[in-house]
Amino acid sequence: MLYALAAVCAIRELMTSRTAQGTIAWLLSLIFLPFPTAFLYLAFGWKYMGDYAALQAFSGRKNRAKRVREMGIADEITSSEWPVLSNITQMPFLGGNKSELLIDGQATFDSIFAGICEAKSIILVQFYTIKSDKLGNRLAQILIEKAKAGLNVMVIYDDIGSSKLSKSYISALKQAGVKVNAFNQQHKFLRIYGPMRINYRNHRKIVVVDNKKAWVGGHNISVDYLGENPKFGHWRDTHVCVHGPAALSCALVFREDWEWATGEKLNFGLPEIEKPRDETVLVMPTGPADKLEDCAIAFSEVISRARKRLWIVSPYFVPGVDVQTALYGAALRGVEIRILLPEKADHTLVWLASYAHADKMLEHGIPIYRYNKGFLHQKIILIDDEIAGVGTVNFDNRSFSINFEVTLWFTHKRMIANIEKMLIDDFSQSSATTRDELKKRPLWFRIAAQFARLFSPTL
Repeated sequence: MLYALAAVCAIRELMTSRTAQGTIAWLLSLIFLPFPTAFLYLAFGWKYMGDYAALQAFSGRKNRAKRVREMGIADEITSSEWPVLSNITQMPFLGGNKSELLIDGQATFDSIFAGICEAKSIILVQFYTIKSDKLGNRLAQILIEKAKAGLNVMVIYDDIGSSKLSKSYISALKQAGVKVNAFNQQHKFLRIYGPMRINYRNHRKIVVVDNKKAWVGGHNISVDYLGENPKFGHWRDTHVCVHGPAALSCALVFREDWEWATGEKLNFGLPEIEKPRDETVLVMPTGPADKLEDCAIAFSEVISRARKRLWIVSPYFVPGVDVQTALYGAALRGVEIRILLPEKADHTLVWLASYAHADKMLEHGIPIYRYNKGFLHQKIILIDDEIAGVGTVNFDNRSFSINFEVTLWFTHKRMIANIEKMLIDDFSQSSATTRDELKKRPLWFRIAAQFARLFSPTL
């Protein structure tokens, strides 16, 4: 039975894998170590998201570009300047938005909770991690009050990221009329199509109010993000609030996830479109259901467009070969590259792998900085003075290929300047890593880092 399972996994890998290196590694392991490799393959190698892809096809993605153009909210000029991003999203950049950069947890949650309190009709909440701590209970109280007031309140959380969320917390929300679902709740652990979806996580953090205002970024619902974890101390993170047409795009991302998680079709209707300011934004959802490696393509594209400056901030830095190549090319073009990573570790294996990859960057003359004031968790990329991305994507294969993620792309000079100012401050609280410093680390550390790098495809 075990050998039959291993054979099925091997055939599946041959027919669906996108890289020869990964296929060879799986095949050798399945042949010589069918146990436990077959079960590991079910968890980490078997990719089948056809049903989510079908949902995308029937959710009207192909018609959205036409509709937003008819509504007069498409920014055709910016879309033509960044066609790869627009084509990946199947949407043009949207104009008429007002964007606000929210630095760290207090500013982020004050803004989100104030927005929820002002909601008139619908509240959409989606986080990778929700904890039933002080912050989580505050969110629950506000959502319960709004649900009892007759608003349509919906919550999605990830099964893995929120694995410790108490049943009593969920029950209290449901009893008040809040609709709550785990992302994989309807897709069981060993479902025939797509075994062990435990590997495919929804890492998005989205809040939408009345389809007019949305929040996206790196924060989850936990007091850790307020800097109250004694291990990490200050928690450096970034969210953005967008008011305008881009908020409706965020709502449509939520709708697809909700329909996947529950099987329930949502029809928001078309809200009155507000254009509070002149900023252009593109909402780009990516995930394992994409036909191509959309996230990796998008980030490789913007990196290849850099001519003067490329700043990347991520808590995890385990880039694939395509992104590494794009970074090396930018360095050879003379682009000023800065990569900012955390000094502290929250996931040891990824942190170690990040050190191995950082060593490779330094060999190619790409500076690596380590944030010293607490833990760094924000996900930012800034290219020249032209475009910036803020969202949930880490610089690793899990975010680029495995997780469901979302990135907001900004091109307005005002937002670019605000992000630049924020990052200059972050770099001032960081220290540059040198190759001599890496070489001085103990031999066991360097061996452990290189060993951790071998797990890059699943990190």
